[in-house]
This record gives sequence, structure tokens and C-alpha cells, in this order.
Amino acid sequence: MSLWQSIADNLRGEIARGLWPPGTKLPAEAELAARFGVNRHTLRHATKVLADEGLLYSRRGAGVFVAASPVDYPLGDRVRFHRNIELAGKVPGRVLDAVMTRPSDAAEASALGLSTGDRVHVAEGVSMVDYRPVALFRTVFPADRMPDLPAALRERKSVTAALAACGIDDYRRISTRVTARIADATQAVKLQIDPGEPLLRTEAISESQGRPVEHGLTWWAAERVTLTLPHDS
Repeated sequence: MSLWQSIADNLRGEIARGLWPPGTKLPAEAELAARFGVNRHTLRHATKVLADEGLLYSRRGAGVFVAASPVDYPLGDRVRFHRNIELAGKVPGRVLDAVMTRPSDAAEASALGLSTGDRVHVAEGVSMVDYRPVALFRTVFPADRMPDLPAALRERKSVTAALAACGIDDYRRISTRVTARIADATQAVKLQIDPGEPLLRTEAISESQGRPVEHGLTWWAAERVTLTLPHDS
């Protein structure tokens, strides 16, 4: 057995035994090379093999990390991010980067049953699973129906809780479209991936009492999530 194969087997076994949990940063390259008594080229060969297997991933300038298995994320008519992630046995989180009120563009207005230029609230941020970014989101709401929504979003950080605070206790997704995209430089930085890596983009519309209340765009890191559909879809 070659040296790189032996190193790969050793690290693979340690990951399987839980010595390096998902999200853990491996020791520095020089430290690992010294541990196994090899040069950096041999070590890189071993870690590349594990990266190709999906066990490791690298972040430019940050190091090599243990990858988590992709999380299953069901797409249904009552999709709730926190609930979905908790049911998968993982820790959900969201970082709200911006909340703003502005005129709607044509696509937003069409999705929400508005006229182009009507005011909308927009929330943007990053969705996390086990403290690791998995998706970027931009969610748009009709401003006239819920004038207090921006404050509720900043306070609660949850769309469901914020809508409930504005009198919308229940809502359901009426459409979801999934398309493929490539991460640009800005998206890559936020998702901690390399530019050019694949993304899954979902575009969804939700309604309450027959009226649209939410138009959402989400860009998922494709290697970190598996989007699933119910059997009757």
C-alpha cells in the first residue's frame, strides 16, 4: 500500500469513529505531514482522495475541514426551515444580513400580485445547518399588508414567527421552482465555497387566505443539501 493510501485510510477511519466531527478543521498541513512522516505532496494526495469522496472540503486560506453529510430538506406546501432542520436531527440557524423596504421589481410584483413599483419588505441572509452555511436567501413580502414586519424580522429572526406577529398565523407554499446555478464570488464568500461551485436555486411563492404573502429565492450549496419531494408531488 502506498503512503498516501495509508494516510487516507487512517484519516477515513478516524472520521468514521467520530474523532473528527463534521465541521472540524484538520490540523495544519505541516503538522499532519510531520505526524505521518511524509512530505506535503503525499499528504495533499491523501486529503484530495478524501475530498473526492466527500469526506473533506477545503476553504481557500482557511484550511481543510471535515464535511457533514448532505441534509435532506423536504419541499412541501408547509415548508419551515427551522422545523425541517430539527427533524433531520441537526441544528438550524439563520443570520439576517439586511432588512429593507423598497419598490418591487417586475418579477416580485408578479409573484405577489402587486403592480411594479409597489413597496415591498426584503430580508436577506444566510441559512445555517450545524453552524455551517448551507444557503443564501432573499425573501420579499408585500409592505402594505404587514407594515410592522421589518421590526418583527429583526427581533425574531424567523419568518414564521415574524409573520405570526403581524397577524399571519398560517401560510402555505403554492409553487416551487428549482433551477441550477453557479456560485459567483460574493455567493462563494458567504457560503464558504469556491466560486464556480454548483448551487441549487429555489423560487417559491406562499399565500395566506388566498393572497400571496411571500416570494422567496434561495441559493443552496448543492453539496450540502438534498432537496426532496413528497410522493404525491
